[in-house]
Amino acid sequence: MFTAPGLPGTFRLQLFTAEGTRPAAVATQVSGAQGVSLVNGVERFAGAVWERHCPDQDQPPIWVEGRLRPQGSFEETHFQRVEFAGADRYLPRDPKWSVITLEQVRHLVGAPVAMDRGAGYVPRAAEPGPRWVFEEFAVARLARPLPFREPACMPAGVPWWRRRLRQIRPRRDARSCCWHHAGDWHRVNVMATEVLRRARTQGVDPDRMEGLATAQAVAAGATRWETEALASLFSLANAIQPSSGTDYINGQHRAQAMLEAGVRRTVVLRLVDEP
Repeated sequence: MFTAPGLPGTFRLQLFTAEGTRPAAVATQVSGAQGVSLVNGVERFAGAVWERHCPDQDQPPIWVEGRLRPQGSFEETHFQRVEFAGADRYLPRDPKWSVITLEQVRHLVGAPVAMDRGAGYVPRAAEPGPRWVFEEFAVARLARPLPFREPACMPAGVPWWRRRLRQIRPRRDARSCCWHHAGDWHRVNVMATEVLRRARTQGVDPDRMEGLATAQAVAAGATRWETEALASLFSLANAIQPSSGTDYINGQHRAQAMLEAGVRRTVVLRLVDEP
């Protein structure tokens, strides 16, 4: 179990080394786990592994992320390879993700790869105080997204006049620039509203919402992209989280796609004080 200094998140690290080769790291994390996700912390996580375990290397280790589905989830675990455009000492930069199969991961590292968090995993203890709540939110009220790792895809956010235009003339076309623009967020958010309604009726806890959303998508005959998109809205690790109304903790690329499509309401994750 690996913990990076100053980051409230853990993952299982499997590090594969051989003399004369670049080390390969397979980092696996349970979807929805508390703390910083592998995606959001990738530069600092990879840099910490580089500094701690292979400090004499000129490059960071080959980096593969595995997103483990919670028990009972309808989706399979999937892996992504992350390639960095460059790196200063122990600080990789400009990551790019690409899907990689388990067989390709095994070929890359030259050994079997474990598919769980391992016996050393200790879940983060729940902290007293505010609690997480999923709630509906007007997309037009979301902060203006800023370029983030995909400058060709979201070069300058969405100005107010374009937001208003898209509310009048919504779009449903998919784009090939990235995963976030590859499907119909209108349909996904209709399903999200139904997930919220069911969760309130059944008293579902926030950490079980991603599983409920996945089941809802499967029952509705959703595509793979729609299932992943709906699950992302209800993931404690990947949900859209506005910050103080002017910024994002997470989710600004999905917000960009929804603003451009003219989606009116979505689901966000907030911390609220206990009554």
